[in-house]
Amino acid sequence: MRVNLITQSSGPSYPGARTLALSLTIRPSCGLPGDYNYPTDSAALMRLLRRNTDLPTVILQRFEGDMHTAPKAKLLGVDLSDDVLTDIGYFID
Repeated sequence: MRVNLITQSSGPSYPGARTLALSLTIRPSCGLPGDYNYPTDSAALMRLLRRNTDLPTVILQRFEGDMHTAPKAKLLGVDLSDDVLTDIGYFID
């Protein structure tokens, strides 16, 4: 499923901190309703993206930098498998 990922800091950030507490909003990229908020941190999110997407390293590095410098970082049109989305709780029966 193709989704948009939007992060927002959910905890205090400290100068030079390598890991940030985040609220990740997962939104279908086709414009349908279905937002899902997932609490995570920047390191766990980057591991998930590196393992489960085929995004180029430069895109991932830019997104990671944006998480540390912008109030909201966006990664649009990311292909995530149904298994990955189920693991993080997006699909609930």
